[in-house]
Amino acid sequence: MKHSYELRVYYQDTDAGGIVYHANYLAFAERARTEALRERGTPHAQMVAEYGVMFVVRRVNLHYQRPARLEDVIRVETVFHEVGGASVTLLQHFWRDSDSLAVLELGLGCIRVSDGRAARIPADWARKLRA
Repeated sequence: MKHSYELRVYYQDTDAGGIVYHANYLAFAERARTEALRERGTPHAQMVAEYGVMFVVRRVNLHYQRPARLEDVIRVETVFHEVGGASVTLLQHFWRDSDSLAVLELGLGCIRVSDGRAARIPADWARKLRA
């Protein structure tokens, strides 16, 4: 299942040339990922409150293809690609209309809030992420 999130590029998102600053793609991806989790019934705050675990970013591979510019409307499509015992791999694709702007592969790890050690993803959450 693919989740779609739209945003507009504001002045604060760009560099002096009006192009989206490279690191802001990570912030855009985080917002889209948070909304995708929420839509699946697995918001971060609930994961911490009910299970004492949370997701942390373990790795990022971001391939830039075309620049996004001031005032562009960008669509971020998020797919939960693989769900393991304590990890999740997502693919996030950035679009402006039909133009592919960037592709991000992201690895998340599940950890215990109390000590930061790896933890299994709660079974009901893993089921929702695989749906």
